[in-house]
Amino acid sequence: MGTIKKDILIGVLVSLFATFGGIFLYLEYFSKFSFNDTLEMIKEGGLYGKVLVLAAIPNLFVFFVFIKKKQDNRAKGVLLATILIALTTLILKFV
Repeated sequence: MGTIKKDILIGVLVSLFATFGGIFLYLEYFSKFSFNDTLEMIKEGGLYGKVLVLAAIPNLFVFFVFIKKKQDNRAKGVLLATILIALTTLILKFV
C-alpha cells in the first residue's frame, strides 16, 4: 500500500476512534442517566443523528493536530471520515 493511502487510512481510523470516544464520553460522563438508560432514550427518541454530530466534535481537534504537525494526508483522512459521518447523520435525519 502506498504511503499516501496508508496515511489517509490512518486519518480515517483515528477519526472514527475519536468519534466513538466522543460518543462514549457523552454517554458516560455528560448524561445524567446511566449508560444503558441513555442508549434507550436515544433509541426511543430517534436521536442517533444528534448524538453522532456531538460525538464528531473531537474530529475537529484531531484535524488541527494533523495540520499543525504537517501531516496533510492524515488530515485528509479525518476530513473524509467527518464527511461520511455528516452524510450518515443526514440519512438518519430523514429515515
